[in-house]
Amino acid sequence: MSGLSVSIGAAKRAKHRRRKVVNAIALALSLAAMAFGLVWLVWILFETVRLGIGGINLALFTEMTPPPQAETGGLANAIFGSLAMVGLATLIGTPVGVLAGIYLAEYGQKGLLGTLTRFINDILLSAPSIVIGLFIYAVVVAQVKSFSGFAGVLALALIVIPVVIRTTENMLSLIPPALREAAYALGTPKWKVISSITLKSARAGVLTGILLAFARIAGETAPLLFTALSNQFWTTDLSGPVASLPVTIFKFAMSPYENWQKLAWAGVFLITASVLVLNILARTFLRNKN
Repeated sequence: MSGLSVSIGAAKRAKHRRRKVVNAIALALSLAAMAFGLVWLVWILFETVRLGIGGINLALFTEMTPPPQAETGGLANAIFGSLAMVGLATLIGTPVGVLAGIYLAEYGQKGLLGTLTRFINDILLSAPSIVIGLFIYAVVVAQVKSFSGFAGVLALALIVIPVVIRTTENMLSLIPPALREAAYALGTPKWKVISSITLKSARAGVLTGILLAFARIAGETAPLLFTALSNQFWTTDLSGPVASLPVTIFKFAMSPYENWQKLAWAGVFLITASVLVLNILARTFLRNKN
């Protein structure tokens, strides 16, 4: 009997050692994967700061994109064009995405319309941005026979909407049903429960989704090549071609001219820094609210 107990104890210890070895290997592989990703991320950020910060000056924000080999020049027209198109696209896409996400989470869990909406949303999420650009080109640009900033806004809004829908639905689905049931027990109408309880509780996640969508469209180039195209001069008229930072970066980075390459890296630094600052401000705001 004692020999059997010793054998069982030895088997348990051997099994415990195997588990510790497997756990150590899994932990080591996880840390190695994390380190691999961080190395490239830090390298990209370092190169962006190293090559881009040297081009940050007053002329960058006050002068238009220069001709090749010009001594001075900036990105004022491209900065304004990006702010205008990205801002309008976010303003258009966010309400549509939030309302659709609320419907899917609160009303359309099992209905045919909800299932169909999720399916279409998944397609839009996985669709390459160049496909969306070509779609807007076919239905808008080709019909009016002119590139325009408004076409660029529509293309970017179609990228914002599925991201916001998915994030809003997921965040609302994480709210405990007990919160809703307690409100219903007090006689609160469903629209009031959604606006005052579930949406308020999920506001941090919803805002994160909006920021993710904003960050994604801030660097999109392909849709704008087929819609807004570009413009070397200052313009506030979105009914015609409009310059944007991503397209200008693409054009300048591919050129052999040193002044254009310097401006391209400055534009990359601007986009990266802007998204970073926006995320920090949003997190700080939400922390103070909580």
